[in-house]
Amino acid sequence: MGSYGGIILLVVMFVAMYFLMIRPQKKQEKQVNEMRNNLQVGDEITTIGGIIGKIVSIKEETITIETSHDRTKIRFLRSAVRCVDVKAEDAQD
Repeated sequence: MGSYGGIILLVVMFVAMYFLMIRPQKKQEKQVNEMRNNLQVGDEITTIGGIIGKIVSIKEETITIETSHDRTKIRFLRSAVRCVDVKAEDAQD
């Protein structure tokens, strides 16, 4: 019974680690990917670097945002988007 106890303890620790660490991380990654795939022209976003702007065009892996009243445009990878501050539909209301 002693050798089985050690194996059972390792299995229990692995299962606990999965439910406490790995599963929530995968769920968060899924939500972030979904947010990045649902970007639309007109959304106001914040990049990982802290740049705030409005999306003016979207291509496969890149987006172009307008960052000021001077209409300065910067191109970013979709993976550089941290969050959507205002959705395009909400901005028009």
